[in-house]
Amino acid sequence: MIIAPALLEQVVQHARLEAPNECCGLIAVTQGRAVSVHELENLAASPLRFEVDGAKLAPLLFEIEEAGQQAAIYHSHTRSDPYPSQTDVNFARWWPGCEWLIIGLENAADPIARSFMIGDEGVIEEIGVEIDG
Repeated sequence: MIIAPALLEQVVQHARLEAPNECCGLIAVTQGRAVSVHELENLAASPLRFEVDGAKLAPLLFEIEEAGQQAAIYHSHTRSDPYPSQTDVNFARWWPGCEWLIIGLENAADPIARSFMIGDEGVIEEIGVEIDG
C-alpha cells in the first residue's frame, strides 16, 4: 500500500486514542494507493481483538466499492508486534483478497506500520507500506 503521511498519521492517532484497546477501520484504496481512512468503533473494546458493527460496515463497504475502490482493513496491536495474530488469520477467511494494515504500538513513541495479505489456509504475505508525499 502506498499511503500519504497525513492518512497514515490519522490511522496512528486512531490507534493511540483507542489504546490500550485495538482500534479498527477501513482504508479506501485505488490502484494500490490509500485515498481515505474510515474509522470504526471496536465493539469488543479489547486489547486482543476487534469487532465492528455490521450495520455501519455494510454501507461503508458499499460506498467504497461504488467509488471503484477496494477496502483495506486496518487495526492496531497494542501489546505485540504488528504481525497478523491467529485471531486475524481466522477473521481474514471472511475477507479474501483484502489487505491488512496493522499498526504496532508496543513502543508507543515509535509506532510501526506493516501491511499483509492473508490468503487461503492462513498463508501470510507481507506486502509492505510505502509512505508517499
